Amino acid sequence: MADPEVARFLGGVPFRREETWRKMLTGPGMWAWLGYGYWSVERRGDERVIGQIGFGDFKRDIEPAIEDIPEMGWAFASEVGGQGYASEAAAAALAWADRILKASEIVAVIDAGNSRSIRIAEKSGFAMREDALYRGEPILIFRRRR
Repeated sequence: MADPEVARFLGGVPFRREETWRKMLTGPGMWAWLGYGYWSVERRGDERVIGQIGFGDFKRDIEPAIEDIPEMGWAFASEVGGQGYASEAAAAALAWADRILKASEIVAVIDAGNSRSIRIAEKSGFAMREDALYRGEPILIFRRRR
């Protein structure tokens, strides 16, 4: 996704072609290895891909540790922000996770400055929030208990 507003929270710059390809190959791998992964989100009507949402286990070197806990994440084009697409997709993804994964908790790792993602997390039932360190930088961990 080359959206600078979104890229700001995914490393600061839009992904280059090689990084994009590597991330695309990771998607099917998560489904094969973990039994869960990410979905593309299409807008009804024009079938334009406007984002992605799903679950992963990225083996992050983060304190406190979240390994082996499904981590929910999402990224949507900033032009569709505030229109409910992310919240609707999050509700559908979490309903799937509750039915299929049956995990006792799900986490979301969000930059403190990403107010849109924080709103989506809170609206989706991620109530617990704790400070963490990831790659030497402060980050927030949101938790949703089943």
